[in-house]
Amino acid sequence: MLDIFHEMPEPFLLKELERIGPKQKGIVSQSVKDVVQSLVDDGMCHCEKVGTSNFFWAFPSEAAVKRKNKMMQLEKELAQMQAKQKELGDLIANAQLGREHTEERGNLVEEMTETEALWSGQQEELKQFKECDPVLMHRKKEEAGVAKDAANRWTDNVFIIQSWVRDKFNMDMDEFNKFFGIPAEFDSV
Repeated sequence: MLDIFHEMPEPFLLKELERIGPKQKGIVSQSVKDVVQSLVDDGMCHCEKVGTSNFFWAFPSEAAVKRKNKMMQLEKELAQMQAKQKELGDLIANAQLGREHTEERGNLVEEMTETEALWSGQQEELKQFKECDPVLMHRKKEEAGVAKDAANRWTDNVFIIQSWVRDKFNMDMDEFNKFFGIPAEFDSV
């Protein structure tokens, strides 16, 4: 179908393409509209609505211009990537300066490895004593106090409900405790 546009560089109506396509290129007339629409969607041909008609066209030089523009864009990207590669290569070379393997550097690397091993061992030992940390113990003591206050508050709430039920429904305390499953030793902490 694109050959029709390139052979006759002029705009066509869809009806003209439906008439020309089957005769010249052997395209089934029912599929001409779909083929033309796919060419428009792919940017290989143009469609413009003029009045009530849709005109379709594609010029041979247009494809060459697109390829040339794409090639220029890719060459520009290639140049940018090559410059970036050279820059990174220079950075790597600069980073390697002063890192030549010498005896002094080897000793320093070995000393650093030993120090890191010692530090990690001390961290493991510190984890063993973390339970005895005074800050942690103080925090646990505060949290225990908060939990005790909360337990006493709920115990008081249960006693308030017991007295309200006792007064409202004339129920014995032992009967209330048995009915709601409250143990006899239930009291504030």
